[in-house]
Amino acid sequence: MSTGRAGHMARSTVRPHFETTRRGPLRTVLRTVDGVAIDAAYEPGSGADNTGRAPTGHPDDLVIVVAHGFTGDLERPHVRRVAGVLARYGAVVTFSFRGHGASGGRSTVGDREVHDLAAAVRWARELGHSRVATVGFSMGGSVVLRHAALHQEGADTDAVASVSAPARWYYRGTAPMRRLHWLVTRPEGRLVGRYGLRTRIHHRDWDPVPASPVQSVPLIAPTPLLIVHGDRDGYFPVDHPRMLVDAAPGHAELWLEPGMGHAEHAADDALMARIGAWAVSHAG
Repeated sequence: MSTGRAGHMARSTVRPHFETTRRGPLRTVLRTVDGVAIDAAYEPGSGADNTGRAPTGHPDDLVIVVAHGFTGDLERPHVRRVAGVLARYGAVVTFSFRGHGASGGRSTVGDREVHDLAAAVRWARELGHSRVATVGFSMGGSVVLRHAALHQEGADTDAVASVSAPARWYYRGTAPMRRLHWLVTRPEGRLVGRYGLRTRIHHRDWDPVPASPVQSVPLIAPTPLLIVHGDRDGYFPVDHPRMLVDAAPGHAELWLEPGMGHAEHAADDALMARIGAWAVSHAG
């Protein structure tokens, strides 16, 4: 297994429909610091909405890195839709977390995934973007928080938006989360994940247990932080986003969205446009 540096690029051998020009659409494989191959894609921002007008302040130097939720990948229609809206506000990098889609490895459900995001952010900076915003959903929402707290040189973010993220680990207070724990912790559940959901899940427990999102949030400052959550989220009730904001008094901004459910599927185009505009105004 390779141990090449995070952000190292290699020509992908899958789905060669992406051109490989520097500032045009690009498909590649990244290598994380722990040697996992990560499928990633870059698309320059369109800078325009469906009327052909660019949003005010659309920057050429901003790239938005999208961190999908558990069982997603960069090819999923809901991820592509989110990326398409955000492309009106900057360039976009999408990638598949380890164990998802065409990426290698097995999912650790939010632990080592910080290495995957760091590789994607480092790649975005190597492509010449001076400003990076990370936007994550559910599991990806927890990952963007933990990643931002690390302030890694060369893989740091200038603004972070976390959508539908948990505040604490091992939460089982809702039926969807109890089903998710069965999927992750039971051998038969991992088989369902592998063959039914295209998600390969690691069989080992966390050792050590990683810092939780609520433990990470106080370390993010001075990086701008946005917490977005639906008041009808079936996975994590609203005490989760409130805990996250309370952990960063005076620093984190909370959008509690009326009628919204969970993660990418529930984040409509209007909300994603607001998040894109927030990234433009807060990323440096």
